[in-house]
Amino acid sequence: MAFDGIVTKAIVTELQELVGSKIDKVHEPDKNTIVLGLYSQGKNYALNICIDAHNCRLNLTTHNKLNPLVAPNFCMLLRKHLIGGKISNISMQGLERIVNIEIETINEFNEIENKTLILELMGKHSNIILKNQNDIIIDAMRHIASNNSYREILPSRIYTLPQSNKYEFTKLSGPEEFGEKLEIDSTENDYAKKLSNTFTGISLSFAKSAVEQRELPEIYNYINEIINSEKLKFELEGSDYVLKLSDQEKEMFELNFFIDDFYFERETTEAFTNARNTMLRMILEVLKKYKNRLASIDAKLQECDGMDKYRLYGELITANLYQLTNTHSDSIELYNYYDNSNIKIPLDVKYSPSMNAKRYFKKYSKLKNAYKIVSEQKVETEKELNYIESIVYELEDSTCLEDVQDIFEEISENVVFKEKLKRKEKKNKNQKKKKQQKFSPIEYEVNGYKIYVGRNNKENDWLTLSFASKTDYWFHTKDVQGSHVILKADKEVNDDILVKVAEIAAKHSKAKMSSNVPVDYCLVQFVKKPNGSKPGMVIFTNNKTLNVNPQK
Repeated sequence: MAFDGIVTKAIVTELQELVGSKIDKVHEPDKNTIVLGLYSQGKNYALNICIDAHNCRLNLTTHNKLNPLVAPNFCMLLRKHLIGGKISNISMQGLERIVNIEIETINEFNEIENKTLILELMGKHSNIILKNQNDIIIDAMRHIASNNSYREILPSRIYTLPQSNKYEFTKLSGPEEFGEKLEIDSTENDYAKKLSNTFTGISLSFAKSAVEQRELPEIYNYINEIINSEKLKFELEGSDYVLKLSDQEKEMFELNFFIDDFYFERETTEAFTNARNTMLRMILEVLKKYKNRLASIDAKLQECDGMDKYRLYGELITANLYQLTNTHSDSIELYNYYDNSNIKIPLDVKYSPSMNAKRYFKKYSKLKNAYKIVSEQKVETEKELNYIESIVYELEDSTCLEDVQDIFEEISENVVFKEKLKRKEKKNKNQKKKKQQKFSPIEYEVNGYKIYVGRNNKENDWLTLSFASKTDYWFHTKDVQGSHVILKADKEVNDDILVKVAEIAAKHSKAKMSSNVPVDYCLVQFVKKPNGSKPGMVIFTNNKTLNVNPQK
C-alpha cells in the first residue's frame, strides 16, 4: 500500500470528525512515531503519526505500543505545548503529503495561542514540526542543518514548505489541461508511470489502477471523483491495496482503521523478520566458530591416532639395547614380537639408541595425555554444537516476535553467547527487570488425548521436567533437532495414538519435510536432565522407536 496524497486526503477527510477534540496525552514509543491522545464527545482516540521512511502515515490506531520509561526530549516539548490544547483544524494543501493540525492553546498569561503541528509524510524526508502562529519553528522531530541542500529545519527558523517539481492535480482546470501537463505522445505506452512522475501525491500503484482501460479524459474524471468522494474503500488489486469508489456508506474512521491494521501487520512482520534474521546471523557465526573448533579437535585426535606406535618403538629399542651399539644410522630394523614381523624404526642420529627410546616413550606419553584432554574437549564441544543447532532450529521454526524474544532470553543466560550479547546487555541495563517467563506450548487433541509441543528449549525443559507426569509419554525425533512432545496418559494409550503423536513430533522437527522419520518415545520417568546441561538437553532410557511420516 502506498500512502500517497490520495490516501492522505481520504484519511484527513475522515479526521474532520475530530476537529474540536482535546489533546490529553502525547507519547513517543519510538524514534519515528508520535501518538496523540485525543478526547472527543465522551470518547478517547489515539492518533498515530509515523515518519518511518517505508511506513510513514497518519491514522487513528487501536494498537498500543510500549513507551520508554523516560520520554524523549521532543515528546516532552510536545507535552508542554500541546496537552490541554484543542484541535481547531486538520487540513492539507492539494495532494501534497503535508498535513497541518492547528491547535488552540492557552499560554502562561492565559492568552489564546495558535500552534500548528506539521506532518510531512514524504518518505525519507518525513518529519514532524511544531510551529507558532508566526510561522517560527518551535522544534522538529528531525533537525535539518543549513548545510543540507534540501532545506533548513531548526528551532527559531521560519518554516518554509518543501519544494516540488511536480504539478498539483487539484489546481487543474479540466481534462484538457490534464492532457497538456502529461505531455503524452503517440510513442508512449506507460501512462501510469508518466502520471505518477508528473503530478504530486499520486503513487504508481494508484496511477496503474486509474489508467486501466480508460482514456485521458476518463482518467482525469476518475481521479477527480476519488479525490472528492467520501464513499471510498481499499480494495486488493494484484498484490497491493488501492483506493476505489464505493457504492456504500462508510463506517466512521473506516479507512483510518484499515490503514491501522494493515501497517500494524506489516510492521509486526518486519520486526519479526528483522529480529529473527539478526539473531540468526549471530547464531550462525557462533555455530561456525564451534564447527571450526570441532574440526581442529578432530585434527588433533588424528595426530594422536599413531601414539601406540611410539610406545612400540620405545619398547622394541629398549628390548634390544644389549645388541645395539652407538650407531649413526637414521633407522634400524627390529623384530616385532607382537605380530611376528620385522619393523623399521626411524632414529635421530644425534642421540643414542637408549635416548631415542626415551624420546619415543615421552612422545607417546605426551600424545596419550593430549588424547584424553582433547577427547573431553570434543565431548563438550559436540554438546555445545548440539545446543547451538537446536537454537538455529528454534529460530528457523519461529513464527512471531514473541518466539524470537523468548529465544533471546534463553541464549542470554548461556556462556556460549555471552560475548556476542555483551553490547546488547549494556543497552538494556536500565530497562525494567523482565517478568517471569510464561509458557504456552502448542496444544493438540487427538481422539480425546491431549498432546503438548514445546516451542523452544526453555519450554521443552518446563514441559518435560515440570508439566508432565512420570506416567505421561515423551517423544522426540531421533538424532534430529526438534521439539519435546508430551502425550498426557490420562487413559490407556494404544498403538494408534502413539503413531499419531510420533507424527506430530516429526512435524515439529528439522525432518518435517522428510519421510519415514525415526521418533524415540518413552515414559517421562525415564527422561533425565544431566547436571549443568543446556536448556532442552536431556538423556533418556527404556525408549522405543517409531518410523513415521510427519503430520501434514
